[in-house]
Amino acid sequence: MRIFKAFQIEAAHFLPDAPEGHKCRRMHGHSFRVEIHVSGAVNKQRGWVTDFAGIGRACQPLVEELDHSCLNEVAGLENPTSENLAVWIWERLAPALPGLCRVVVLETPGAGCIYEGPGG
Repeated sequence: MRIFKAFQIEAAHFLPDAPEGHKCRRMHGHSFRVEIHVSGAVNKQRGWVTDFAGIGRACQPLVEELDHSCLNEVAGLENPTSENLAVWIWERLAPALPGLCRVVVLETPGAGCIYEGPGG
């Protein structure tokens, strides 16, 4: 079974490695939607894979660091593409969130990426 919890981050960024003249080389902002997916067996007694509140607690420090920030100023996000942001989130959540199986980052309602871990 797979469950997920979503949260939103308001953040600015620019992509320094985008081609000259590309609009994303300029500072701009997004309302990023991030989904954290966890898979596992349903606990027969509790009836859930894991507590959604536990996912929220694991994500809270990341949300606080990223929300209303310039992502380029966050260590490890000097080139904050959606792809790099998804990997950055994964690397920080995986040790504390058993069953983490997918990080989804949407930078607009119709554009984003899915990261399913190293080799995924």
